[in-house]
Amino acid sequence: MVPVVIGLSLVLLFLSLPIFLVFGIGSSAVATQGLDLPWSTLIQIAFGAVTKQVLLAIPLFVFAGLVMLRSGVARRLVDFAMALVGHWPGGLGVAMVITMGFFAAFCGSILAAITAVGSIMMPQMLRKGYSAPFTVALAAAAGLLEALIPPSNAAIIYSALTGVPVSDTFAAGVFPGLTLLVILIIVVVIRCWHMERETRASLAHRLSTFREALPGLLTPVIILGGIYSGLLTPSETAAVASIWAIFLGFTVHRELTYKTLWQSLQGTAVTTAVIFSIIAMATFLSVVLTYTQAPQKLTTFFVEYGVTPIMFLFVVGVVCLILGTFIEIVPVFYLTVPVFMAVAVSLDIPLTHLYIVFTAFAGLGLLTPPVCVGLYTASSVINLSADRAFGSAMMFVAVGVGYAILMIFLPGLATWLPGVLR
Repeated sequence: MVPVVIGLSLVLLFLSLPIFLVFGIGSSAVATQGLDLPWSTLIQIAFGAVTKQVLLAIPLFVFAGLVMLRSGVARRLVDFAMALVGHWPGGLGVAMVITMGFFAAFCGSILAAITAVGSIMMPQMLRKGYSAPFTVALAAAAGLLEALIPPSNAAIIYSALTGVPVSDTFAAGVFPGLTLLVILIIVVVIRCWHMERETRASLAHRLSTFREALPGLLTPVIILGGIYSGLLTPSETAAVASIWAIFLGFTVHRELTYKTLWQSLQGTAVTTAVIFSIIAMATFLSVVLTYTQAPQKLTTFFVEYGVTPIMFLFVVGVVCLILGTFIEIVPVFYLTVPVFMAVAVSLDIPLTHLYIVFTAFAGLGLLTPPVCVGLYTASSVINLSADRAFGSAMMFVAVGVGYAILMIFLPGLATWLPGVLR
């Protein structure tokens, strides 16, 4: 049954159907016709999947990020980053990476982060002589920071699938995310060493930009402080972050209007509908996997053939890399996590480490055609044809693969902080 689901889903995928229909049609056909399951069972399971309390945090974090995008927070973060590192080799590129890291700490949407920071930084980089393909590829690569640095929609969905506390998956992404940030900065500095450098900002200017950016910089403190102090659940923290974003927009920065607030609500609705439709339809595949006992059979296979944890994680990486080339990170999680989680538990691999390996490899799909949603989003910001950026993107794909392999061999980056905070 599982090969039938995969084959039918691939056919639908190549017919360019929306990904939620790829999941829904292929899996439901096998479940109802091959396994004789009633539609009522599938609908009940799908409803249960999208009504998990932990998933409520997703639209709230997306809303908070969109409000901050429209209230001037992103621009102030850019100014602060430029004041800190603008005089470095490739200073504008380094500032964009750092700002992406900042913005990732309070925005739940990769594409919102690329749009928010890219719309400010990318035109500046082009005016200063950075090549357009490199600029687009860098913005798309930096978008992966959003999938790692908490809060992250990927972490919330992984927790919903595995039962790992959201606080653990959030903590697991901190050091891997910072590691990727440093690697990207090094790449930019080396790549742009020959370019003209900006004038070093004065101490007074740095303090001024820090003061302007401080309300936005406090957002991660509010989010993570609420979770790790035990005072708030992730969903409650996301709600507080949304209220804080509205407060900053209307009261502190005074750049948010009722019109832009409504636009933020509309954007949140669209993003939420896309994610939750995928979640609902992906549960049909979970039903097929459960009834066919595919995870148990795969676990038996790996154990009987003496597969080591490192070998298994490489298999996971290759599968996620291939799938991430064709579909986005959320459906990749729903395709792979239910299958591989049981194997990881049998091999004593911490699920927080597995989360980082999944994210690192699957996230490369932001850059790899034909989907490369991150590359298309960044290209649209400056009206550049995405195919012109493919060459520069391959350099970052190579860097990303090296980073992902590093995450396989350094599990402590993912497991140390959750253990300490627990």
